[in-house]
Amino acid sequence: MDQNVFGGQGENRLYGDLAWLFPIISPLEQYLDETELFCRKITRQLRIPGTTLLHLGCGAGQNDFVFKRHFRVTGLDASEAVLEWARRLNPEARYIKGDLRSARLGEAFSVVAAVDCLDYMLTEADLRAAFATAWEHLAPGGVFFFLLDMTRETFQQNRTTSWTNSAGGMDVVFIENCYDPDPGDTCYEATMLYLIRKEGELRIEHDRHSCGLFAEARVRELLAEVGFEVHFEDYHPAPEALGHPGPGGEPSFPMFFGIKKL
Repeated sequence: MDQNVFGGQGENRLYGDLAWLFPIISPLEQYLDETELFCRKITRQLRIPGTTLLHLGCGAGQNDFVFKRHFRVTGLDASEAVLEWARRLNPEARYIKGDLRSARLGEAFSVVAAVDCLDYMLTEADLRAAFATAWEHLAPGGVFFFLLDMTRETFQQNRTTSWTNSAGGMDVVFIENCYDPDPGDTCYEATMLYLIRKEGELRIEHDRHSCGLFAEARVRELLAEVGFEVHFEDYHPAPEALGHPGPGGEPSFPMFFGIKKL
């Protein structure tokens, strides 16, 4: 075997040259029941008829595959590589490249969702800017819905998870380690390894993501500062939604709802 098995180094490669791994490490079936649950919870919070949804940081469009059953979907993401996958999966939806901190589409939606992207906001200023984008695109009575993968309360130093998925004659072992080098700031680093095997040949790719880390109370304060009526609950996903067991038992994630008052 070639000794130089490590791929190119860099940050956020899953949203660039490794975007082709998305359908393998995050297969669509893991999103179906979970996103239906999200839709039910969103609908309960809505104070107006819900017909349109803006998905900030939509990624490869797996959640949108379910969102489009209930809403007319517009997706926004900064990565053209993942938007290409989203367009293939959801040709009925509209996808736009843009920065969720500054995008202004000049439209109002019944729902703004940010399912899996706000963890990339590294400072309070970034997070507040994302909240302001949601506010500007939400109709009165609409709902801003989002999850955070990690908060100060749930973060575990050196948490390591792994799972294996297969597709197209390829096996991919995904390994992720989360580490906070400076507890005094609002960031942690997620380092990822992809062990890719096809026809017995091993390829190893490395990726690193910088992510934000905020206290739940501060998140709620920032939402309120922007103008939202804030609702909050813990979400305990089923194992099939995660696709892998969590360390020390299944994790919970904070689920936030920001209502734009009528």
